[in-house]
Amino acid sequence: MVEPLYKRKDAPIQARVEDLLSRMTLEEKVAQLGSVGPMEILDAEGNLDVEKAKQVISHGIGQIARIAGAGGLFPKQAAEAANQVQQFLLTQTRLGIPALIHEECLSGLMSPGGTVYPQSIGMASSFEPETMRKVTNEIRKQMRAIGTHLGLSPVVDVARDFRWGRVEETFGEDPYLVASMAAAYVRGLQGDDLREGVVATLKHFAGHGAPEGGRNHAPVNLSPRELREMHIFPYEAAIREAKARSVMNAYHSIDGVPCAGSHELLTEILRGELGFEGVVVSDYFSIRLLHEDHLVARDLREAGVLALSAGLDVECPTIECYGEKLVSAVRDGLISEAVVDNAVRRHLKLKFELGLFDNIFVEPDKVELVFETPEQRELAREAARKSIVLLKNEFDLLPLPKNIRRLAVIGPNANCTRSVQGDYTYDAHVDPPEDTIKVVTILEGIKSKVGPEVEVRYAQGCTIMGESREGIPEAVKCAEESDLAIVVIGGKSGLSGLIRREEGVSAVDFNQQGLVTEPDGESHDRADLVLTGVQEELVKAVFATGTPTVVVLINGRPLSIPWIAENIPAIVEAWLPGEEAGHAVADVLFGDYNPGGKLPVSIPKKVGQQPVHYNRLKMSKSRKYICTDTEPLYPFGYGLSYTTFAFSDLELSAKELAPAQDLVVSCRLTNTGKRAGEEVVQLYIRDQFASRARPVKELKGFKRVYLEPGESKVVRFRLFSDQLALIDVDGNLTVEPGEFTVMIGSSSEDIHLSETFTVTGLRKVPWARKFFSEVTVE
Repeated sequence: MVEPLYKRKDAPIQARVEDLLSRMTLEEKVAQLGSVGPMEILDAEGNLDVEKAKQVISHGIGQIARIAGAGGLFPKQAAEAANQVQQFLLTQTRLGIPALIHEECLSGLMSPGGTVYPQSIGMASSFEPETMRKVTNEIRKQMRAIGTHLGLSPVVDVARDFRWGRVEETFGEDPYLVASMAAAYVRGLQGDDLREGVVATLKHFAGHGAPEGGRNHAPVNLSPRELREMHIFPYEAAIREAKARSVMNAYHSIDGVPCAGSHELLTEILRGELGFEGVVVSDYFSIRLLHEDHLVARDLREAGVLALSAGLDVECPTIECYGEKLVSAVRDGLISEAVVDNAVRRHLKLKFELGLFDNIFVEPDKVELVFETPEQRELAREAARKSIVLLKNEFDLLPLPKNIRRLAVIGPNANCTRSVQGDYTYDAHVDPPEDTIKVVTILEGIKSKVGPEVEVRYAQGCTIMGESREGIPEAVKCAEESDLAIVVIGGKSGLSGLIRREEGVSAVDFNQQGLVTEPDGESHDRADLVLTGVQEELVKAVFATGTPTVVVLINGRPLSIPWIAENIPAIVEAWLPGEEAGHAVADVLFGDYNPGGKLPVSIPKKVGQQPVHYNRLKMSKSRKYICTDTEPLYPFGYGLSYTTFAFSDLELSAKELAPAQDLVVSCRLTNTGKRAGEEVVQLYIRDQFASRARPVKELKGFKRVYLEPGESKVVRFRLFSDQLALIDVDGNLTVEPGEFTVMIGSSSEDIHLSETFTVTGLRKVPWARKFFSEVTVE
């Protein structure tokens, strides 16, 4: 018997795709556009239930949704379950098409036993895409080992309203920084060879980070120019530069058109303008929301037709609107089978590119070799250290001496493992009775750092959201009897209001008792940005003792803390540092690591300043609010060090440029202090006069530079002419003639060097353009 072409490893992928597609029935095609969760095909022990499988995936299946994460399976068991599913598909379905298994992996594989790295907002604070790539390279190893082929990350949304609960999942407010980190994430996860990689999924396309009222799923009101220049830019960069192979739609609508059903967004823009050639997967249950929420479809079948016609290839996490409903829609003439074929063709191509038809099984006995290795824990610690931002350090209170006699560690986040993890970690997402990995608390990290002669006292003081003040006197006494107090406060992340209630406790009492302890994360949108509960009262009480006080913030949402910023001498923003949180924070507090992180967001003084992002359109600073100004509490790109740096010798390769000519910008950075440290050199530009109102400044390059005391290095940026382009009044990407200012700074507000140059002509820029400046350090 002649082997079918699609099974021949030596045949071209496109030929294999077309051969397989030609052999498929309509039911088998539609099956490739669906997905099922583990509970639909596994038994209670996590093994394949053959009878269930025969009912659900007899025609095959496109994807399996989160065998490990949703199934609650540890690595070896997840690998065994994946093999069982693939064996069934290979032997018990007519064509033997393997499934593509996907998992969440925002800050690590989101399943029991997966290493937990810093949340995205923290990774962005590193201003070091290279570290992001190292992290996702390790995530890829764990995912591939358990038979996973696609990750539902990274979040590429540009965060413009911090009331939105998912800000922590983003890389911040700036499109250039978001694009840089997203591209690095994709490169690490997909690897150099996709046959050994994991497909990265860019989400949520598009504009999800600017929801109306800061409410998740709410409509997004963006002009076409702002949508493209600010919110679509990072997707385009990650697609063209890093070759991202999957995109996920957003839940919301733009101008009344839901993203899940927008042909303009998912086909005309994504595939036409951005050149995307991969697969579009639905955000979970977003297709049915076309009927239930947006009310643009009369029933689930019509919702499925609308989504597939728009360009949404795969329904996740289960079949509700595709499947049999789509089969009947084709036969009733509501949608062409050719539309189905195009989506199936894309999905099959991705499976062939991943090598699923040639090497589908994994080795369960070897899985543990790539889980929680010493190297991964060290990388988690290093990434966490790089993510920490020093916001304030009056009187050089930090770093602390390790021989301090008596030390008070206070606060609801001081000895909590959950609060240091982001909402897309397994423990925060599922809330199991016990952590599934070892997580180092801040208290543990501090205790391990100081010697046995140091007396470390601990008091919780209060809960994160509760109103009880009963623990504050104990915290005050603890501080009074110590030489220094470290107060660890902030938030706690979870998913969709997930809580545990004690039997017999009403919802109102539950909240009042402080048992609802998840103010942040997906579906935890807020109308304020203040510290929850009585945490600020706790800080004030400790400060009033006169004991020198350091505040450590553990949070995913940028918080408005004007009193703390004004009064507390030392403040450390640690974000959500992950499993090595305690060690990383202690390394910084005691000077074993000199912090170099920078804020990826502008932190407002008050929630009413939102949005307060630095690259706003030009406006007079004299236009203030009645009770405050328009400036943030801390600006984008801000972060201190235990040493000092000087910027000098700004040079431009030319003062006049042709519209297609690149510009080389160089400066000298010198460590003028007594400690080795890192500074992030940030390059901004301003278009002085243009055909459209332009931002006051735009980040166009950055580099984190390590220097020994007294050492100097020259940092050179090659700024490509494409990076000067704007979308003109006719919708074209254009470099316009005129004067530009280039600025070098240590934050968006701390500009140390500036110079002007002139572009002498006009040029239309292709959408396939240069996105990132090239940086060298000598």
